[in-house]
Amino acid sequence: MPEISRFFGIIIRMYVELGAPHHHPHLHAYYQNAVGIYRIDQINMIEGTLSRREQRLVEAWIVLHQNELLENWERLQSSEMPFKIAPLK
Repeated sequence: MPEISRFFGIIIRMYVELGAPHHHPHLHAYYQNAVGIYRIDQINMIEGTLSRREQRLVEAWIVLHQNELLENWERLQSSEMPFKIAPLK
């Protein structure tokens, strides 16, 4: 699963499961033993166990990079590798 960004201990990844179409653009955010899956277009956590602090950081980062994330999503759907995105500072 390609790593897109890393900030404040949070790792952001995106991937496509072959043979299982994803209907909504999303990403996976990992922090220690917790994970959150976020829709990119609506900027909300659709599944996961991230603490409120990490949720806010991920959501703020998505707001800043939503267009780049959607472009990465399209790249993955076309079997291309996504590009790295600047971390939250």
